[in-house]
Amino acid sequence: MSPTLLRKGPYRIYMYSYDCLEPRHVHVDRENKSAKFWLEPVIILADNYGYNRAELRQIERLLQENITLLQERWDEFCGRHPLPA
Repeated sequence: MSPTLLRKGPYRIYMYSYDCLEPRHVHVDRENKSAKFWLEPVIILADNYGYNRAELRQIERLLQENITLLQERWDEFCGRHPLPA
């Protein structure tokens, strides 16, 4: 299961159900491109498959503009429980 947290322009921002075991992060897809961004403690690129630097900066801005919504939707799906040490 991979719930969509947000659709904006050509981007689908989503997570996988098993992502709840990791710190908050999102996957961003467009066509055949994909990237993973950590949302905490700051938004930072974790993996990139096909995006150029300019588009990654654009996606990062999009995530920053919607950070509260993304965190709320993550928490609604996963619940907010401390991660195991």
